[in-house]
Amino acid sequence: MTSSENTDVLVIGSGFGGAITAYHLAAGGARVTVLERGPWLESDDFEHDFLLGSSYTRIFDFVVGDGMSVLGGNCVGGGSVVYFAAMPRAPRFVFERRGSIGRRMWPAAISRDSLEPWYDRVAESMPVTTQSWSDTSYAGGLWAAACHHAGRTANPLPVAIDNDTCTNCNWMMSGCRFDAKRSLLLNYLPAAVAYGAEIRPLHEVQQLSRTDDGGYRVHYNVVDDEDYRVHTGSGTIDAKIVVLAAGTGATPVILQRSEPTLGSMPPAVGRYFSGNGERLNTAVLDEERVRDVLGLQRGDGVAYEANQIGKGPTVANWDRLDGSLPEHSRYSLEQLYFPPGLGTILAQVPGGDDPAWFGTAKKELLKRWRSWLTIFQMVEDDNEGVFGPPPATGNADRISQQMLGRGPLRYEPTENTLRAWAQADAEVADILERDGLAEVAPWTNDVVGAYTVHPLSSCRIGDDPRTSALDDRHELRDHPGLFVTDGSAVPGALTVNPAMTIAALAERAVPEIVRAAQERGVDVRYGAPAPDGATSGRRGVGRMVPSAGVE
Repeated sequence: MTSSENTDVLVIGSGFGGAITAYHLAAGGARVTVLERGPWLESDDFEHDFLLGSSYTRIFDFVVGDGMSVLGGNCVGGGSVVYFAAMPRAPRFVFERRGSIGRRMWPAAISRDSLEPWYDRVAESMPVTTQSWSDTSYAGGLWAAACHHAGRTANPLPVAIDNDTCTNCNWMMSGCRFDAKRSLLLNYLPAAVAYGAEIRPLHEVQQLSRTDDGGYRVHYNVVDDEDYRVHTGSGTIDAKIVVLAAGTGATPVILQRSEPTLGSMPPAVGRYFSGNGERLNTAVLDEERVRDVLGLQRGDGVAYEANQIGKGPTVANWDRLDGSLPEHSRYSLEQLYFPPGLGTILAQVPGGDDPAWFGTAKKELLKRWRSWLTIFQMVEDDNEGVFGPPPATGNADRISQQMLGRGPLRYEPTENTLRAWAQADAEVADILERDGLAEVAPWTNDVVGAYTVHPLSSCRIGDDPRTSALDDRHELRDHPGLFVTDGSAVPGALTVNPAMTIAALAERAVPEIVRAAQERGVDVRYGAPAPDGATSGRRGVGRMVPSAGVE
């Protein structure tokens, strides 16, 4: 079945970039339609298992590229449903990075200071709070104690978690059954729906074309609820404004596929991809040394054995987030619980010369999984990723009925990136192997290449048309009325979890999207409160938004 209709604003994707823009535009009076590739699941649908067809496979998108694999959300709420709710703000030096282009990557209009009021809006809307030490998990406390023992510092993370509701089940990556994780399902999205926005799950956008009146026609397929390789329908929707927020791995693919109908794309579309410099290390703790060296014990004579208990990231080491250090030598080290599955495959036996997939040593490693501590590194990479020709449909060639696909991304880490990973690896080992506390080994890149859960930069903002696909208002160059607000717009690796920055940039982009909609005859205004009605966040951005069209 094919259908055709129209709306004022069409938003592609319902993660941070899509949900935030959908909320503000709907609250301002525009007719807003949101197309989401994945299903719409709610609290009771999130299952605590790894079975095929459970929420775990339904709400993830794992795309294997050439040298890089990307794990992201595939559901209403996008990455906010499967993330660990860590919401730090990017360090000040990030906005001055020069990266692979040898000059400032970020637009001149954006700095940590100028983005601060938009960060505040997000913090109010989610809301975001910094955990206390009493909120940290056993794993987070152990990481903090090891850092202290090694002469380093440790920091509880700012998170979007209701600690009074959290049960410490550590199934955050499968969605939160208890509504303790403040995903977009609990704030921006229901508020957008309350103002009339329509959200359509299982609608996968394929391409865009132009309409005779200068707007855009969005072409989509309807995806089967069980087998994402099957399409059950198709259609088009005409819109005066389109906001692309399909995710870093899908947004450039949609634009590349649209080139025959939209005209030439900026040269930076599908280039300068960053994996946020991410890498994982697994430490296997010696329980007796944890007790003797760190003095830790959680009862019944057990020192730790608590890898699976708690939340997602709760504690990070930020000693290397020092702007005076040279680029590519700054990074964060964050305690992270990665549930069994991919982690048990990629985690390696410490001291081994070759990747270990099976055998006695690997079996013994897996037996001790409760004594693991996983450390997540975020370094400054070189934006090495490039997207090749798009697949026939979607963002990847689907290999299985859910979750797994083969995508067009090519990634070959430069010497800068390799050196940064090696430096971070060495520091993790220095902290955790000190005095025999643990044995540490990085996850292997031999199976799926490097890997990231925070892809960035494939359609980035900037001042130079040669190296940025978007201007500093997030509008696609030479394609007025088409905006990009997801992680693909972030210019480069942030050295911290990027959700807070993606969200702040989306908040910042909204006034200009509203202005563009007004110029195209849409009766819409800017000035909605936070989704729960709070208004203190308005004050910080008031001076940054021209008065025209503002409530």
